[in-house]
Amino acid sequence: MLKPTAGPANQNRQGPLPRPSSRHSPSPARPPRIGVLLLAAGLSALLSGCNLELLNPKGSIGEQEKSLILISLFVMLMVVIPVIFLTLWFAWRYRESNPRATYAPRWSHSTRIEIVVWGIPCVIVACLAVLIWDSTHKLDPYRPLQSEVKPLQVDVIALNWKWLFVYPEYGVASVNQLAIPVGTPVSFRLTSESMMNAFFIPQLGSMVYTMAGMQTRLHLIAESPGVYLGQSAAYSGAGFSDMHFKTLATSREEFDAWIGKARASARALDANTYRALEQPSSKDPVTLYASVAPQLFDQVVDKYMQAYGAVCRADTPESLQAFQRVPPALPGRMEQ
Repeated sequence: MLKPTAGPANQNRQGPLPRPSSRHSPSPARPPRIGVLLLAAGLSALLSGCNLELLNPKGSIGEQEKSLILISLFVMLMVVIPVIFLTLWFAWRYRESNPRATYAPRWSHSTRIEIVVWGIPCVIVACLAVLIWDSTHKLDPYRPLQSEVKPLQVDVIALNWKWLFVYPEYGVASVNQLAIPVGTPVSFRLTSESMMNAFFIPQLGSMVYTMAGMQTRLHLIAESPGVYLGQSAAYSGAGFSDMHFKTLATSREEFDAWIGKARASARALDANTYRALEQPSSKDPVTLYASVAPQLFDQVVDKYMQAYGAVCRADTPESLQAFQRVPPALPGRMEQ
């Protein structure tokens, strides 16, 4: 009589499935060490000219943002590094040619692994959420800085493709050059002539967008004297790559001298000059203006808010009278 062949159940009683045989192929030749060393030296030489300005802050806001970046990076690396290490370790441990590794093709679940895989990321995400919630309120660009020194007011207008800085307290203005005194908080009001832009001084801190017909705020401070790069961090057209400026952080005496130099300029920023300045151009030289048209910043913000010949603003007498004439809303069902 013919003996019955062993089915799947009989195979399970006999133990784990046999490991498939493999033929070892000769390992590829390793690259010479001298080539690896030369490549590393070349990359180091290329990267030696890089300046990570974002990680070299010169103000309190920049210092806090640097700490936030490094802490977030460290916490996320607590997941990334073990995952990369375990991926390589599993690939080596359970390679086909390793006879000591357990061969379990029908394995499907482990409660311990599930706890580790889901528990640790959840804890890290919760820690990051608390950290970001706290730092978001502390580093709010609209939040004034606590200081015994009176803040310096600067109005910023993003033009195509240049930056206009107006000092309303001193009645002067400059193009592509921002001067601020060290240790003095700077309160910025920002807007744009047409396209949206992003105002950014990496070594001082936060980046804030500028939009036409809108006003945004930003508060920064420079703790060390120096010349810092300022730039547009949002693509805005053909001249975007040249839309940068220099931030001169100086002592109060040098700042006062800069203001005196601006007041001695022969140029005046009136309405006609501004209309010529708002025309698209790039690589504009630094220009100082001894006087500025009254309420120039407000006029730039309100130029797209004209309605029936009057500016539609919430704080005008017309708007306040209109609000007073509006009858109160009737209570809804939920309020009743």
